[in-house]
Amino acid sequence: MNENRRAFYEKLDAQLEELTRQIAQLKAKTAMVKAEFMGDHARTLDALQEKRNTAWAKLKELKGAGDEAWDDLVLGLEKMLAEGKIAYHEAVSRFR
Repeated sequence: MNENRRAFYEKLDAQLEELTRQIAQLKAKTAMVKAEFMGDHARTLDALQEKRNTAWAKLKELKGAGDEAWDDLVLGLEKMLAEGKIAYHEAVSRFR
């Protein structure tokens, strides 16, 4: 992997690590929520974690991608990360 690709990969990896940390914080907050609201919060967190897991899988795929697949994978992964950030912010607003 050339230096530009490595730097880009590391940037995306850091963004996924941040999303993982944010999800953990939301989980900690939901632990304090009354049981009657847990169902909605749990579903929201599950959906957010699924987006993150899919992005991790694509990031791993990106690491081994050849030149032909690189651009397509990058676009898809950037879109997933943007959707993950939006989902995170929506989750935060629901948990307030």
